[in-house]
Amino acid sequence: MKAVFIVFNQANTERVEYMLDVLKISGFTMFEQVQGRGTNGGEPRRGTHTWPEMNSAVMTVIEDDKVPELLSTVRKLDNRNKEVGVRAFVWNIEETV
Repeated sequence: MKAVFIVFNQANTERVEYMLDVLKISGFTMFEQVQGRGTNGGEPRRGTHTWPEMNSAVMTVIEDDKVPELLSTVRKLDNRNKEVGVRAFVWNIEETV
């Protein structure tokens, strides 16, 4: 099993939820009002007067064989609008209860 953590501009919330539905990924946790700044020249998302935009994030734990398709779909979403940005991070899940 793998955990996939996807961070995205709140403008992409509906697209990310739709993406998960299309890929039949039903289990996830949504984090709203996520602050941060991208590594590669990303502008801060702080919800302030100076940096008004905010991010959201979603984490899902899925079978290993679903990861390539999910990452491919995230990449397509990112390519639609590089300025808005979306990133996905994957790590191993050792155990679940």
